[in-house]
Amino acid sequence: MVDAFAPELELVFLLIIWHSINMSTTALYPGSFDPVTFGHLDIIARAARIFDTLVLAVGAHHSKTSLLPLDQRLSLLETEVATLNINNVKFITFDGLVVEAARNHSAGVIVRGLRNTTDFDYEAQMAAMNAAMAGEVETVFLSASPKTGFIASSLVKQIARMGGDISGFVPPATARTVLKALKT
Repeated sequence: MVDAFAPELELVFLLIIWHSINMSTTALYPGSFDPVTFGHLDIIARAARIFDTLVLAVGAHHSKTSLLPLDQRLSLLETEVATLNINNVKFITFDGLVVEAARNHSAGVIVRGLRNTTDFDYEAQMAAMNAAMAGEVETVFLSASPKTGFIASSLVKQIARMGGDISGFVPPATARTVLKALKT
């Protein structure tokens, strides 16, 4: 009885092998990265292990006022990611829809980090909207690690504005850049 199904099983097996050899997965991790935090770097390192190519997309959000200009956020992200010793990342900027950035860079997956249930509620709604616009692009959620799950860029900026120490939340070069930006 097993022999009767052998040709079909062999075909399925060959298709799986072909897929694993010939298909690479590109993922896009979008964010404002204003500033890049240890939480962002944790998600980047983990996503880079999962996907063949990880496109880090620094967004220009027209509804947000950024502390750091777009080119500086991109430069800081490149500097900080270089310390992770990963070589399957690309860096871009974008100013439109995330799904369009994903399409433009052949990314079949959008990566989002989740710190808590509030993030999940927001991100699940965004994932559904993105799926409605681009059904071919999936969203994958990565839970924040316990060491970084409480870090938020907005809180880092607030602490810095109030004279607090942000060194536990962002890398040294980023901390210096944030403090310098607040003085000007």
